This record gives sequence, C-alpha cells and structure tokens, in this order.
Amino acid sequence: MAFALEVSVGKTNTVMALNNSNVLLPCTFTTCIGFQDLIFTWHFNSTEMIYHGKIKSKASEPFLVARNPRVEFVGSTTGKDNNISILLKNVEFSDAGKYTCHVKNPKEKNAEHNATIFLTVVQKMVEADNTVTLIIVGVVGGLIGLLILFMLIKRVVLFIIKKTQDGKKECLVSSSGNDNTENGLAGSKAEQKAPPKA
Repeated sequence: MAFALEVSVGKTNTVMALNNSNVLLPCTFTTCIGFQDLIFTWHFNSTEMIYHGKIKSKASEPFLVARNPRVEFVGSTTGKDNNISILLKNVEFSDAGKYTCHVKNPKEKNAEHNATIFLTVVQKMVEADNTVTLIIVGVVGGLIGLLILFMLIKRVVLFIIKKTQDGKKECLVSSSGNDNTENGLAGSKAEQKAPPKA
C-alpha cells in the first residue's frame, strides 16, 4: 500500500529578507489518509531545532512543544490547507541559511517527509534593473509602428495607382473616339458633319 505524505515550501525554495525585519517561512503538507498525532519540526542548517509542534487531528490546531523565542507559528491545519508556516522575527545576517520543515505522520506508519527553503538576509532590497526590458519593449513597439506605417503607405499608393489607371482608361476610350473622327472612319462623327457653306 502506497502512502502519500508530501511537504512543500511553495513554488520557490528561496526567500530574501531585510535585516531586522520579520520573514515568513512557508510550509504545507498533504496526506491522502489524514493524520493523527502528527509531529512537525523546523530546523536551521539541519542541526538547530527552532520549532517543534504536534497536531492531534484535522479538527484541532497545532500545539507547541518547543520553540526558539524569535519564532512564531502562523499556520493553521483546521482549514483547507495544512499550513505549518512560521514567522522568523527580527532577522539577522546570522539567520541566513537552510531551513527544513519536517513532518512525521504516525497514521501513515510513521511516514516522514521534509522540504527545504533557503533564506538570504540583505541590508537593503535591490531594485531590478528594467533597462533591457524597456529597450526590448521600445524596439518591438517601434517595429510594430513601422509595420503599421508601411501598410498604410502601401494602401495609399495602391489607391492612387488604381485611380490613375481608372483615369487613363477614360482617356483611352475618349481618345479612341477622337481618332475615329479624325481618320474619317465609318460611323465616326466626321461623316455626320454638315458641308461647309460657301
């Protein structure tokens, strides 16, 4: 029989925090058959336990067994998600490192699983340089503008050429009629003229 205890720290396994700020370290778990007397812990750099909690059942919130005084439990397991996230208060540069969320479920024959998140502590947040993005957007926008301008010019030129050709057709029809009268061909206007009076 396969059991499915899974632990996750979200889509990314890295978190960046400002020095002297509070930082959320997310962690959730899923289990197919539920849980009873579940044990969860958080470890810093795989050695120092910073939080230890137990959860009696899905209907009850976790209770604290032991914790670092700067760590606060902010999750909840009675709702939709089994959230066992913690808040690390007043982050210092020495707090940078690996944080492991570990879960043990006795109901699944003591199945265990963990997930790791890496914390980086910085003096100040660095703004992302959007220069390259702005250049790309500007070039693409310029190319689209040129394409629209080219299509507009093409339409105008085709319209002018069409009008010019329509005008030439009219000239050809009327000039062919003039040629017939000047040449005195049958059915031309030249035959219909009255003889001049002397």
